[in-house]
Amino acid sequence: MTPSTATTPGPRPSRSTGRTTDRSTDRSAGRRPTPLRWRVELGRQVGRRRTLWGFGLLLALPVILVGAFSLGDGGSGGGRFVDLARQGSANFAVFCLFASSDFLLVILAALFAGDTVPSEASWSSLRYLLVAPVGRARLLTSKLVVALVSTVVATVLLPAWALLVGGLAYGWAPFSSPAGVGLSWGELLPRLALAVAVVAVNLVQVIGIALLIGTLNDAPLGAVGGAVLVTIVASILDTIDQLGDLRHALPMHYSRAWVRALSPDIGWTDIQLSTLWSLIYGVVTIAAAYWWFRRKDILS
Repeated sequence: MTPSTATTPGPRPSRSTGRTTDRSTDRSAGRRPTPLRWRVELGRQVGRRRTLWGFGLLLALPVILVGAFSLGDGGSGGGRFVDLARQGSANFAVFCLFASSDFLLVILAALFAGDTVPSEASWSSLRYLLVAPVGRARLLTSKLVVALVSTVVATVLLPAWALLVGGLAYGWAPFSSPAGVGLSWGELLPRLALAVAVVAVNLVQVIGIALLIGTLNDAPLGAVGGAVLVTIVASILDTIDQLGDLRHALPMHYSRAWVRALSPDIGWTDIQLSTLWSLIYGVVTIAAAYWWFRRKDILS
């Protein structure tokens, strides 16, 4: 009598072919990347402290400006947006957009796009997202779309909230430009919507630069700060007259083109050039970010 040998459960033979198959292997072999739901990434974006702090600062800005203006002598008039800010809700909203389009909104756009990939790496969750499996292109696309949506929401929210705060503080007078040309509310609202759209499109280049830097390193602060630093250096170079027409190709050269939407005759040339250069920088940097991220070794 031969001694019985202990056996461990193994792969079951296939009834149809007689070949041995492993169920776990069948499930993993050839499986397609799991799509990452947009609402999941959007929920993660909204729930982050830096997003809450960013939008909190955005909402606080008009209130802070009203408080700052109250410390002055109360006079108004002059040839600048800041001199006309207290003449009514419309002027106050335009001034808030003027004061934030070159700095605060740039920082928020860089924060939304530059922090998203490095933060996953710093939390050591990027590898697990890709092992899930989630395709790299799909993962980066979800983060890019959420960054774009967050930036557009911030750009629209600021003037809308400033209109309300300015109306409560200074009344609902229509817009009057520094050149002395007035616009009724019926004329202003579509032009203000155009100006906000130009600002949002202009921030696409910031998003692209921040996303690219975010794929090159695992430091969230480095990605955000790097994108902001690029815009600062470009602004400094833009002041050098010796560069001539080369300055037109610098990032954020047309950052104030949205003001042309509020002039008596809309300056379509500057608006179109602003849109064109921003999209060129955005497409090139975003394409480079995809190219690098799909070939990058994910170690964290």
